[in-house]
Amino acid sequence: MKPPIDPPVTGCCTASSAQQYTGLSAGQATRVLWNWLDKRALAAAMIAVGIALFLPAQLFTSLSFTGQSLLGIAPWLILSVSFAAYAKASSADILIARVSTGSPVRMVALASLFGALAPFCSCGVVPVIAGLLGAGVPLAPVMAFWMSSPLMDPEMFVLTAASLGMQFAVVKTLAAIGIGLLSGMVTNALVLRGMATGGLRTAPSSCCSTQATQARLQWNVFREPARRRIFVESTVSNGWFLLCWMTIAFLLESLMIAYLPAAKVVGLLGQTTSTIPLAILIGIPSYLNGYAALPLAHGLIELGMSPAVALAFLISGGITSIPAATAVWALVKPRIFALYIGMAICGSLVAAYAYHALLTLR
Repeated sequence: MKPPIDPPVTGCCTASSAQQYTGLSAGQATRVLWNWLDKRALAAAMIAVGIALFLPAQLFTSLSFTGQSLLGIAPWLILSVSFAAYAKASSADILIARVSTGSPVRMVALASLFGALAPFCSCGVVPVIAGLLGAGVPLAPVMAFWMSSPLMDPEMFVLTAASLGMQFAVVKTLAAIGIGLLSGMVTNALVLRGMATGGLRTAPSSCCSTQATQARLQWNVFREPARRRIFVESTVSNGWFLLCWMTIAFLLESLMIAYLPAAKVVGLLGQTTSTIPLAILIGIPSYLNGYAALPLAHGLIELGMSPAVALAFLISGGITSIPAATAVWALVKPRIFALYIGMAICGSLVAAYAYHALLTLR
């Protein structure tokens, strides 16, 4: 996987690039400096400065929340970055892409089922997706895993059953698998028609890359200096890329927790199924921690809110909250991002109205 914004050129490219910076005017030097700056790190710093200037009482809380969230996601971040770097350095990305071919239906079904069992939140799944796409796994099963994974995991199932009942837990699990299947099959159809090619945002190949290193499979990437260099460079660039964007995502998340309480958002949803589209529209840009939402949803259902409305809000918020969407936007092409949002909306609508129909038949 390569970040969409190239880091400052180092290594074998430094000498030739440095010669281009001699004799520049002040305006040209400014443009060179601006191009050299990492816009992602700059954006994260500007958000923190903005909080310090306009919301000084929130600064410590936001920084503390961001730090704790990064520590919590660190194992998955390290795992995915190392996986992608190893796949690139060993040329296993080619092997993985070949192994990942086969029946699209079977691949999508397995990815949807595994996603519903995997312990990833909407932000935590992003670095894993980066590693899969970077390793050449086809977009359709990745999309299936991507959509189903944030909605359910074993711990979430137990807590959901305890808070909202076994029926709701089972329905949400089936909805997670179903949305994964729907998203994967739609994505596969679009890929076959050439309408959803690729996934990750691409960048020009480094002038230091060696075609010879990529020509054959070598599991021990530390045996050859060229492969060691590729592993280290890929780990650093990919790790920095994801770290910056996840920092931005968690800073935004801290603000939404502070100034857009989940209870207030859910309270706007009313008590009839006519508010299902509104629940989805509110849920998509809103932050709602899946575990913290359970007692709130339980209380509102007890007051008369339709369980189908609660399901719509929990699903849409679980997949595409602003923190997760920010990281996703940085990771994939705009067309794939639009597909991701569209499938979240369609999947939430189908799941909520199907649940309402089930409740009506009882």
